Amino acid sequence: MRVMVIVKATADSEAGLMPAPELLEAMGHFNEELAKAGIMRDGAGLKPSAQGKRIGFDGASRIVMDGPFAETKELIAGYWLWEVKDMEEAVAWVKRCPNPMPGPSEIEIRPLYEMEDFGDAVTEQSLAPHERAREILAGRDGAQ
Repeated sequence: MRVMVIVKATADSEAGLMPAPELLEAMGHFNEELAKAGIMRDGAGLKPSAQGKRIGFDGASRIVMDGPFAETKELIAGYWLWEVKDMEEAVAWVKRCPNPMPGPSEIEIRPLYEMEDFGDAVTEQSLAPHERAREILAGRDGAQ
């Protein structure tokens, strides 16, 4: 089961406050444990929303909005992509995580869709470009 583990933003992360060296080291050790266990596939911290953009879609129309974005509690400060047996394993790993923020914080776990979740919508024609994209990405991984 693939999951996205989402570190929710706080006022400190949105202000661009850097973590203390001790927290950076603790998170590094946690990431190392995840990697050694074969759980972690990717992960990164995100810069504050003031440095981001949102693109609104309405039919063929596209509207670009500059950050910062309101409602800090709805923003993301970082993420991991994990491969776990089930949601219980993901929860167990998150419970071992150092608090990612200097004060109260939240981490959300969301399962990723797999192609089989789309049922009858998956046809040979709809699947082909997804598989080609996967092949391209796999080639990039091998080239690094």
